[in-house]
Parts: sequence; structure tokens; C-alpha cells
Amino acid sequence: MTLFYLLPFMQNFSRMGMDTGFQQRYLNYNQVLKSEFDERIQKISVHAGFTCPNRDGTKGWGGCTYCNNQTFVPEYCKPVKSITQQLDEGVNFFRHKYKSQYYLAYFQSYTNTYDSFENLKSLYEEALHHPKIKGLVIGTRPDCVSEDVLDYFERISKNSYVLIEYGIESTSDATLEFIRRGHDFACAEFAVKETARRGIKTGAHLILGLPFESKEIILEHADKISRLPLTTLKLHQLQIVKGTVMTVQYRQHPEWFQLFTVDEFVDLVVDFLERLSPNIAVERFVSQSPEGLVIAPQWKIKNFEIASKIEKQLIKRNTFQGRCWKGND
Repeated sequence: MTLFYLLPFMQNFSRMGMDTGFQQRYLNYNQVLKSEFDERIQKISVHAGFTCPNRDGTKGWGGCTYCNNQTFVPEYCKPVKSITQQLDEGVNFFRHKYKSQYYLAYFQSYTNTYDSFENLKSLYEEALHHPKIKGLVIGTRPDCVSEDVLDYFERISKNSYVLIEYGIESTSDATLEFIRRGHDFACAEFAVKETARRGIKTGAHLILGLPFESKEIILEHADKISRLPLTTLKLHQLQIVKGTVMTVQYRQHPEWFQLFTVDEFVDLVVDFLERLSPNIAVERFVSQSPEGLVIAPQWKIKNFEIASKIEKQLIKRNTFQGRCWKGND
């Protein structure tokens, strides 16, 4: 290992007040977030009533093959309620845990930049006017951001926290076509670069274990993602959930899928982290859909337990995020 590869990793952890003894072996987004705010920050999901070009016929019908939006919509988050009402209910939901904290409005469901600019602006500003809100997290698709929207985010990011999360899901064009994503990886690269060029924090989502993706293809995702100017990354294990095209595919062609056991997934993530740029903060390793919707894999284990297993495996293997990172060459 050369000093060139170790330096960015050590500098990131130094900025968070950590030592360089690699007690923390990956760049944890929660720690980064704590370093940016004086008070505790919690996301509140809001549903603004958007749809998706993969659902309304613009690019397709029914959504991506894996998608059931019910898997990540909290109970307090309903599109018939105003943004302010959802934020008020979210604050009340979390208040019993931490009385003194502030929040980020997380526009999560469907494609949250897929509307007219004026309507988008009114919804974002309603959220920003809430006295407990310190910023926005916007979940969207890389093919659904306009120059006007990005310029607006650039302006408000000077005074508020703004993170744009892009659903990239895979860096393989063959996979993106198979899951009916409706865009290629070049589209994602362009959106990420244009967002980051404006000084806006930029995130990505990846699903590990999509059909026909070998372990090497999955690890190549880490190499390709690492070349992008990303702030954060969320990893998801592939889950087969009810009400999706993928459920039908899984029942008819189980050989198309490689669903990992918990231990297999932990090892895969550690391998992935070794190749991931140490400058990208990892927000989470897995997603957790409601138990009644999940067909496979049936892990029956909490997200924090998976994270703990990954941390222990990093220590056991004496490795860390970026150990095999090849820089930007």
C-alpha cells in the first residue's frame, strides 16, 4: 500500500476528529453529518405526490422490475397530507427519542424532481420554511433533473444543507436495460457530475445482486462509482418483494438470481469497500422492506446488526475502505 492511497482515507477521518488507527474502517455518513452540524440531525421522509416517468408512460408503465414503493414509505408519510403536516407529524414521531434536534426534509418516494419547476420550488420552499428543517434530501432519477432545478439547488445550498440522491442501481447498461430502468449509466455519470460541479452534495444508490450480475461485475460497480464526484453512497441488497415484475421473474426463473446469505453479503460488502474511494461516505449497507412484503431473501436481521457484522469482518480481515482503490487513474 502506497502513501498516495492511504492519505485521502486518513485525511477524511482526521477531519471528523478520529485518529488514524483505523478504529473506524469506513467513512460513515452519520459521522460526517455530525461534523457538519452543532445539533443532532434526523431525516423526515415526506411524500409529495410525485410519480415517475417509468410509471406514467413517458418511459414505461409499472416502474422498474424490482420496485414496490410501499417498501420505504413511513406511516406518517402520505401524499394526501401537506408537506408541513407531514413534517409536523414526523417531528412528533421522533420527538420522544430526542427532544433537542433538527431535521432534514427527505423527499423520498418516487421521482422528486419530476414536475414543473414552479411546483417543485413551492414544495421545497414549504419544507425549508418549517422551523425545524435545516435542509433537503432529494431522491430522484438521473434522467429527471433540469438545469433550472440544479441551478435552484445550487442557490439554496449556500444557506441550507442540500443532498441530491440519484438512483443509479447498477453501472452495467445490460442490467439497467433488463430491470427496465429507462436510462443508461452515462446518464447517471452526467447527472452526478453536473450536480457536484455546482457544489451540491451528491449521493447514489446501488443494488447489489441484480439478475445476471456476477461478483466481479458487482465489484466493478465500486471502481466505476469511485470515479464520480459523489458525497454519499447507499447500498441495498436485492430483495424480491411482492407486487413487482421481479417477483414473477424469480418464480419462473430462479436461476437468474444470486440471492446472498447474510455472511455472503457481508463478505461481498467488505470486498466492495476495499475498492470504493475513501472519499465517498457510506450511508447504509442494506435496506429493510416490511417483512410481509419480502419474498426473498428472508434474513430476519436488523440493519444495524448487518452493519455490526461488516465492521467486525473489516477488523477480522484487517482491511478498510479504499485499501484497493486505484485512485482516479
